[in-house]
Amino acid sequence: MAANGHIYETYARPEIRLVRGEGVRVFAEDGAEYLDCMSGVAVNSLGHAHPHLVAALTEQAGRLWHLSNVFVIPGQEQLAKRLCDASFADRVFFTNSGTEAIECAIKTARRYHYAAGAPQRNEIITFEGAFHGRTLAAISAGGQEKYLEGFAPRMPGFRQVPFADHEALLNAVNDTTAAILVEPIQGEGGIRVASPHWLRQLRQLCTERGVLLIYDEIQCGIGRTGKLFAYEWPDAPPDIMAIAKGIGGGFPLGACLATEEAAAGMTVGTHGTTFGGNPLAMAVGNAVLDIVLADGFLDHVRQMGKLLRQQLAEIADAFPGHIETIRGDGLMQGIKMKTPNSEAVAAMRQERLLTVAAGDNVVRVMPPLIIGVEDLRDMRDRMHRAFAGLRSPASH
Repeated sequence: MAANGHIYETYARPEIRLVRGEGVRVFAEDGAEYLDCMSGVAVNSLGHAHPHLVAALTEQAGRLWHLSNVFVIPGQEQLAKRLCDASFADRVFFTNSGTEAIECAIKTARRYHYAAGAPQRNEIITFEGAFHGRTLAAISAGGQEKYLEGFAPRMPGFRQVPFADHEALLNAVNDTTAAILVEPIQGEGGIRVASPHWLRQLRQLCTERGVLLIYDEIQCGIGRTGKLFAYEWPDAPPDIMAIAKGIGGGFPLGACLATEEAAAGMTVGTHGTTFGGNPLAMAVGNAVLDIVLADGFLDHVRQMGKLLRQQLAEIADAFPGHIETIRGDGLMQGIKMKTPNSEAVAAMRQERLLTVAAGDNVVRVMPPLIIGVEDLRDMRDRMHRAFAGLRSPASH
């Protein structure tokens, strides 16, 4: 039998068995300590075993785990209000994951036009390099062949244009366009950052053409760029937004946020979920916001984001044969490689530094938002040793 026993072999896992975490570090069965600069792919926003999250989950676990969404769940009302008060949104639908939040966002956009008497407006425009999840609709929206292979037929209703190509976008929008779906920072696509100017152009285009603007902030939201949501930097709010990952701090939690107008078509019976918004998830989500929205926390993220960028720039200067450039925002940075990113990730793992590969031959560096100055210096030193041990570019 294969190394993973009875588990689907859909991941090429390294031979590390991590069993415990504390803050920005995780520990293996053999006692080895790793500095976590991937955060479970931007999930562990407050690191591992954060006392406030542990207490919130433990307390809720002793009271009530599950009801059903046929009943009022007080934690949902509380978390929804806090998200709306801190964002553009008026309405929230809670999910278990980012891909479910994307599904809800797509349905919300299509239902909006249907309810408005324009059912022909059902096409979603997305961008090359996008990643919106693993369901059939989400991989069709993302459009990447490596995720679509073997899962034909591709679902209709999605059209792709080059990332940040506004002229191509203008030519693509027509009378069947329901929405434009974009990541302010493409995560899986290689930490490609949409410029503030272009996001403002998107907002203006959607307003002028009666098209809904959907943001996928599953990876870049909940403080990772130094603001609660990335759309705040250009002041270009969406009509609908999918979030997940960081809002749960490691517990499965996602949400679709929308304006009152955009959500108007989502009436009783149009959508549902068994586990989404369960009391355990709501307790953790509220605990995450307790920390992230506290005075000074996002200031800390911005300061650490600047320091991370500076240290990655130092590494890039030291290893120009391996590194092409550094790109990203806040604590969501990417190292664009000249040599294979897989080799760089493996070399860092040998130095007990955890990072994660992305598209466009990029290494993602996304530490927990609680990371400190000494942790980042430790990261720099481990990364320097890892790059020093890499094969020379001429040997590839």
